[in-house]
Amino acid sequence: MAAVTIRYWAAAKAAAGVAEEPYTARTLAEALDAVRERHPGELTRVLQRCAFLIDGDPVGTRGHETVRLAEGGTVEVLPPFAGG
Repeated sequence: MAAVTIRYWAAAKAAAGVAEEPYTARTLAEALDAVRERHPGELTRVLQRCAFLIDGDPVGTRGHETVRLAEGGTVEVLPPFAGG
C-alpha cells in the first residue's frame, strides 16, 4: 500500500469540499474506490467525467486497476474544464 495525496480540481474540489486529502492504496482503482466510499453522492458522479494524472503523467485510457501508485505520490483529479 502506498500513501498518496489526491488533489481535486474545479467541480471535483467543490463536490469533495476539500482541495486534497490523503489515501492509502496500491492502484488508482483502489484509491478511487476509497474516494467514492468517503464521498458518496456528487463527487462519485463527477469522477465519471474526470481525467487523472499520476505524479504528473496522464492515465489516459489505461485501466485504473493497472495504474500502480508510488509512496508519496499525487493523484490529480481533473474534471472537464470549460474554455480550454
